[in-house]
Order: sequence, then structure tokens, then C-alpha cells
Amino acid sequence: MAIAEQDSSHRNSAAWQKGMELARLVYKATRHFPPDERFGLTNQLRRASVSIPSNIAEGKGRLTTGEFIQFLGIARGSTLEVQTQLELALDLGFGDPAEIAAAQALVSEQLRILNASLATLRAKAAVKKQH
Repeated sequence: MAIAEQDSSHRNSAAWQKGMELARLVYKATRHFPPDERFGLTNQLRRASVSIPSNIAEGKGRLTTGEFIQFLGIARGSTLEVQTQLELALDLGFGDPAEIAAAQALVSEQLRILNASLATLRAKAAVKKQH
């Protein structure tokens, strides 16, 4: 894939689109968190959720498949961070349980997409090494 094509294609990526959807939902869900959590769990969840599509976009903008894999790995880590924080929010009774559940469902979908993307890219990288 040409660099110019790779740079602009992050918006077409299912992983990026799902990450954006998750970030929007996290922002919506955290609006109803307690005010004293503004600098706590609210901030942590928002930052982690924004990190997901941001790292996917940054990885797409890099020049090598290895770098892209690295940034997808970071996005996967942020997704797991969001998953943990949503579970904690639910346990603490923060926000609307239906919004939290919807975000948790998106997290599961995001993880499936990222895991599949990583497996595909790693397999392609392995084939390249063999040739």
C-alpha cells in the first residue's frame, strides 16, 4: 500500500470507526458520572477511549507494518483499560447502566476487530520475512 493511500485510509478502517463510536459513547455515558469524579474515573475513561482511534490513526500514518502493529497493540491496551474502567463504573453505580452496557458491548466488538487486524498483519509480516 502506498504511503499516501495508507495515510488517508484510517477513516475507512473498521477498527478506527468502532473506536470513534466507542469514544463518543464513553463521553455520553460519563456525563452522568458524579461531579467529584470529573478528574478521576471520568477523565481516565475519556482519555483511554480517545486513545483507541487516535493510536489506530497514528499507526496507519506510520511507514512500516511493524509500526502499525505496535500502535494497534497500544489501541488494544487502551480498549482493555476502558473495559476495566467501565466495569468499575458499573460496580460503583456511576452513570446509566444501559449506557455502560452499550459501551461494554462496543468494547467487546472493538477487541474482536483489533485482534483480527493484528493476526492478519502479523501473518502478512511473517510471510514477508520468509521471502
